[in-house]
Order: sequence, then structure tokens, then C-alpha cells
Amino acid sequence: MAFYQLEPWGCEIEDWRAGMIAATIANVNRDPKKQRKPYEPQDFMPKRGADTTEEQSVEEMERVLKMWETVLGGSQGNVRGQ
Repeated sequence: MAFYQLEPWGCEIEDWRAGMIAATIANVNRDPKKQRKPYEPQDFMPKRGADTTEEQSVEEMERVLKMWETVLGGSQGNVRGQ
């Protein structure tokens, strides 16, 4: 436990590191006239927890399935099988 406090590891710190890199790149390329507030690492980190679960609509599910069908070389047929 003491080592973790000195050198944290795991998903949370990896997400923070990736968010820091993404925020740095975004801020370097940011137009301050359009985006006045600088980006922060949290803007690029995945949201976790019970309050982040959103109900997915049937249309959204179909859109995702059609995307995967295209990626995997499917026939572009009706996703519902009708």
C-alpha cells in the first residue's frame, strides 16, 4: 500500500495519464476564440460509476450493430432480421 501511494498504478492512473496527453494535444491545437476554457484531463477520461449508465435506445443499438456489420464486412441487411 505504501508503494502505491508513491507510484500509483492501475486503470485510474492510466486513464489520467492518457487524459493528460489528450488534453495537452487538444490545448495546443485549441482556438482560444472558440474554446476559451482550456481542456482538462477529466474531459478525456471515461466516466465510471452507477450514475453514468444511460439507457440505450433501439435506434442507437441498431446504429452500433450496423457499424460493426460494416467493419466486419457484413451484408448490410436488416439488423432486426425482419
